[in-house]
This record gives sequence, C-alpha cells and structure tokens, in this order.
Amino acid sequence: MEHISLEMLSFLLGAGFVAAFIDSVVGGGGLISMPALLMTGLPPSVVLGTNKLASICCSSTSSISFLRSGKMDLGLVKYLFPLSLFGSVLGAYTVRLIPPEFLKPLVIVMLILVAIYTIFKKDWGKQSTYKGISKRVGILGGCVAFLLGFYDGFFGPGAGSFLIFAFLMLGFDFVVAAGNAKALNLASNLGAVSTFLLFGSVNYVYGISMGIAMIFGAIVGSRFAIARGTTYIKPLFISMTTLLIGKQMWDILH
Repeated sequence: MEHISLEMLSFLLGAGFVAAFIDSVVGGGGLISMPALLMTGLPPSVVLGTNKLASICCSSTSSISFLRSGKMDLGLVKYLFPLSLFGSVLGAYTVRLIPPEFLKPLVIVMLILVAIYTIFKKDWGKQSTYKGISKRVGILGGCVAFLLGFYDGFFGPGAGSFLIFAFLMLGFDFVVAAGNAKALNLASNLGAVSTFLLFGSVNYVYGISMGIAMIFGAIVGSRFAIARGTTYIKPLFISMTTLLIGKQMWDILH
C-alpha cells in the first residue's frame, strides 16, 4: 500500500467539503473531487471508483436533508431510483470495455444547450407546475433516470446538472428539482461503486476520508439550498454548468 501523508488527507478533507457543498446544491462537485483525487497519484480507474465511494456520503446526506424538509417528490423518486441504479451498474461495467472519451464533444454541446435554455427562460424553476405522475411523466422520467444513471456510471461529468434540468422540464421548481436529482444521484453512485468495488478499483482510505468531509459539506450545502431557494440556486446552477463546459473543452484541447 502506498504511503498516505497527513498533508494529502487534509487536502482531500478540504476538497471533499467544498465539492459536497456545491454538489448538494446544483451538482458538479466532481469538478473539485476528481482533480483532488488525481493529485494522490492513484490510477484514473481507481480515482473514478474512489470518487464514487466518497460521493455516496454526499448524495445520501443531501438526499436525507431534502427529503426531511419536504423538498423531494418521493412518489416519483421511488419509481425512478431503481432505474437509475441499474443504469449506473451497466455504465460502470461498460467503461471497462469502451473508453468514454468519445462522449466529451457531445457532453459539451448538451451542457451549452442546458445553460442557454436556463439563462433565457427567465422565470423557469421559480414556481412548480408539476401536476403529479402521469403516463408521460412516468415514461420520460424512467428513460431519463436510466440513461443518466448509465451516463453517471460510464462517464459522469454534468450528471447532476442534467438531472436537475430534466426535473425542471417536468415542471418542478429549482429546489425540489435539486432534491430529486440528489436521490437519483445516490442511486447511480450506489450502482457504480458496487461495480468498482467488484473490480477492486477503490481506495478505501482516501474514499472514506473524503466521504466524511463530504457529509458535513452536504449538510451545509443542502441547508443553504433549502433556505435560500431559487434566487440563489439558479445563478449557481448556470455558473457550475459553465465551468463544466470549460473543463470538458480544456480536456479535449489538451
């Protein structure tokens, strides 16, 4: 086992807290946690698995916070949860067979469209127009849950943003959309990490250490989202989506 320094653990604790705070509000925490874990010198495949282990702590904590505050539609989420979990298992397994790099250009285009739509739809997400589970909601929601679960297990960047966007399209306000997204994010994290554990692609010391910090970051972040509401979440959502676009373009060009 490689030497684990106190300095590196301290760095991961700080990065985990910040990543979880952002991720619990609008997603995109992987922009911080993934580069932080790469700095440990772990192989990329182990970084992916370790990040998923830590992320479970974040997504489970923020999911509980949103659920307890009534900012989650449990009736819809309990139907979509297993689809997201199953999709992520397939995605995490597939990433061992096919390199995910070819997805980057498509992800950039999709994130740009998400950002533009959110910016120009002025009052979008301020008030809920969701009418309850219908046949349309069930089919669309099920497809989105499975496909984004697969995407999160296979590649991942922007999964939280895409989930929030999908729930906004179904008529939820930004806060409940964020709560629903965290629940499905928990499902995809559970599915992916189970697969990574099966293949031995997880560093427990780094993953659990960062995960503990993520619990506290998620508590603070989800409370911020619930207390501040849409006025603060929408600009943060657009900012994180823009950063995700920049990160993916940087990766392609370098």
